[in-house]
Amino acid sequence: MPQTSPLLTVMIAAARKAGRALARDFGELENLQVSRKGPSDFVTAADLKAEKTLFEELSKARPGYGFLMEERGAVEGSDKTHRWIVDPLDGTTNLMHGLPHFAVSIGLEREGLLVAGVVYNVVRDELFWAEKGQGAYMNDKRLRVGARADMRDGLFATGAPFNGRGDHAQFLAEIARVIER
Repeated sequence: MPQTSPLLTVMIAAARKAGRALARDFGELENLQVSRKGPSDFVTAADLKAEKTLFEELSKARPGYGFLMEERGAVEGSDKTHRWIVDPLDGTTNLMHGLPHFAVSIGLEREGLLVAGVVYNVVRDELFWAEKGQGAYMNDKRLRVGARADMRDGLFATGAPFNGRGDHAQFLAEIARVIER
C-alpha cells in the first residue's frame, strides 16, 4: 500500500475494525435489532456498535478532536481546528434488507475544510481513501479521473431518497441537470 500519513493510518484501522463487526452483523441479519428514527429512517444495533468503535478508536488516537456523528451528533473536542465526520454504517437500509452495499465512512476536517477521507466497503473489502495533495486510492491502486469530457459518454449512478426523506421533485430536477450536460 502507498505511504499514508499517521492520521490516515488511524482512520483506516478504525474503519476496518468497525467493518469487521458490521460483517459479522450482516452474516446474522435475523438477530439484528432495528429502531425507527423517523419515516424510512432506521438505526440498527450495528450502527450504534460501529459508531462506538469508531468513536473509541479515533478518540484514543487523537483525544482532543471533535466529532460529527450520524447517531450521537456533534461532540465538541478541545482541539477546535480538527473534527472527525463519521457515518458508521452508510447504507443501513441495504444492510437491513440483506443487500451487500454498505460502508463505513470517515472524514477529517481541519479548520473547516475536508482534508482526508476513508470509505470502507465491508462486503467487498474495498478501502477507498484520499488525503489532500496525495491522490485517491482503492486499496493500493491509485484512482484516476476518466478522460471523458462529455457526460453522455460517462456512467452516472445515484441513490434516491425514499418515501418521507427529501424532495423528490428537486432530486429529479438535479439529476436532469447533470444528465443534460
